[in-house]
Amino acid sequence: MEIREKENRQVKVKVSHLTKKFGDLLVLNDISFDVEKGDLLCVVGPTGCGKTTFLNSLTKIYDVTSGEILLDGHPADPKKDHIAYIFQGNSTMPWLTVEQNVAFGLDIRHVPKREKQELTDRYLEIVGLTKYRRYYPKQLSASMLQRVSIARAFATEPELLLMDEPYGQLDIELRFKLEDELVRLWEMTGTTVIFITHNIEEAVYLGEHIMVLTNKPTTVKETMRNPLPRPRDIAAPEFVRLRERVTDLIRWW
Repeated sequence: MEIREKENRQVKVKVSHLTKKFGDLLVLNDISFDVEKGDLLCVVGPTGCGKTTFLNSLTKIYDVTSGEILLDGHPADPKKDHIAYIFQGNSTMPWLTVEQNVAFGLDIRHVPKREKQELTDRYLEIVGLTKYRRYYPKQLSASMLQRVSIARAFATEPELLLMDEPYGQLDIELRFKLEDELVRLWEMTGTTVIFITHNIEEAVYLGEHIMVLTNKPTTVKETMRNPLPRPRDIAAPEFVRLRERVTDLIRWW
């Protein structure tokens, strides 16, 4: 497959010699890689290999043992940098309406009232939830709950969006719909996205780049550019070949 190169690539996230230990347990072992501005990087690896530990290190939930994570050339700091995080499963707040959930991040950032309303309205419309704006999470389906989380994250217009297996608990049909929703929003906004998944097909369907991690102690086995055109056809021979290549990288140590 021919690799599509882009000019003037700018590094958004630079991870250098990242190491994380929990006591004597070495989880992340001297990891180094770059994420380009505007990229959609999918990170795959065996279950329990440390994918979530990496995201938690980036967001400062965990302190790293050694190494550094730079965002636009300075140490990443969620208190200062505009980073959004979509967790596994439902992360909506049940006491808030759909509209209030989507606006929550804007409230935290003290966005002026008029701008907040405009952004909330815009992203409710984009994810198809405008007519459900007064509903509460308990009144929504699993797919709609994830759309709320996606709209909330994108409404803040983050410079970096972290997604930790957000569709892992959904059935195949819902997962594909929300993956398409993500790609549409990503193409529209140009947000840099790091997407953690254990689903190889999902990584090939979504990623502009795919990074394969080893088992613990975790290192980067390979990072590859995904040249497949969008929209992607999971039955196309090129898609199947790339999926099998990633599968082999995870299977063989």
